[in-house]
Amino acid sequence: MQTLLRFYGFSLIFTLACLGLGTWYGWESSGTFLGTLELLWIIVVLSVLEISLSFDNAVVNASVLKDMDEVWQRRFLTWGIAFAVFGMRIVFPLAIVAIAAGLGPMETIRLSLNDPVEYERIVSGAHIGIAGFGGAFLAMVGLKFFFDADKEVHWISVLERNLTKFAALPAIEIAILLLVIWGISTQLPTEDALTFTVAGILGLVTFIAVEGINAVLEMKEEAARLQGAVVRSGLGGFLYLNVLDASFSFDGVIGAFALSNNMVVIALGLSIGAMFVRSMTIHLVRKGTLAQYKFLEHGAFWAIITLGGIMLFSALVHIPETITGLIGAALIGLSFWWSVRVNRRAPLPPGD
Repeated sequence: MQTLLRFYGFSLIFTLACLGLGTWYGWESSGTFLGTLELLWIIVVLSVLEISLSFDNAVVNASVLKDMDEVWQRRFLTWGIAFAVFGMRIVFPLAIVAIAAGLGPMETIRLSLNDPVEYERIVSGAHIGIAGFGGAFLAMVGLKFFFDADKEVHWISVLERNLTKFAALPAIEIAILLLVIWGISTQLPTEDALTFTVAGILGLVTFIAVEGINAVLEMKEEAARLQGAVVRSGLGGFLYLNVLDASFSFDGVIGAFALSNNMVVIALGLSIGAMFVRSMTIHLVRKGTLAQYKFLEHGAFWAIITLGGIMLFSALVHIPETITGLIGAALIGLSFWWSVRVNRRAPLPPGD
């Protein structure tokens, strides 16, 4: 129990604070006990939805975070929280409305509070661009993991071994993604097709830029090590994780409007979920779960490819967030079960 509190204690305190704010806001806006209770229920459901949709995010975060030193791990928890909670769950939807409607910051806030229906319409209207950008970035994250010539551990062996062989072809994953983006764009109206294609290309460029920054930093660190310097690595991974978090949150922010169009309710619910995802990430790193269950990471990256694909194809057809969450949970659950099964047959040596 103490171990769990060490990892999730702050998230629980943050949850109580958000529920306290929700209670105050619910009473001020509705003036009734039932109205306040209904608002709190939506906040709880949104937080659970965010956690279920983002468990694969926590696993992938852990796979990057485990190679970073504790200084950058702490920075991801502190600075990263501000970006994920304040930036993506509050500022991001407001920025969409401000740009789309040509409004200033204060006018946008007033619109979100006084005319939530119009606010929801504008945010939802930006879905094509969000789907293209977020879907492309997430798809590249997953494809890069499997198109790796040095990858030796395989979960779905028949498929993953063949993908590893194709990794010898330069930029094969980029070619696949561009073909998918082009194929989807041909099914969209001309204006939407342009928006989707540009957003998809920007998502791809963002992935390449973050990877490039990470590679440059790693080369500088390696040069410093050869000269005998002590290097505290992590900036490249920190940037990568925050862009990854942003891509994951696109789907959750848009999907939240299925339950509420109130900006305050959405921000509180999704922020609770984001905080628990970060706690889960640190828990996975500290307990060495990825090393203990060696296929768990594979399941998470298959879930990311699935989520990226769903986001891209959502430009054509609406796919309920419940299905997205269930597919991700099923893939991670299967990879976890398979890892346990393999461990029982051949237990891992201590510390492996």
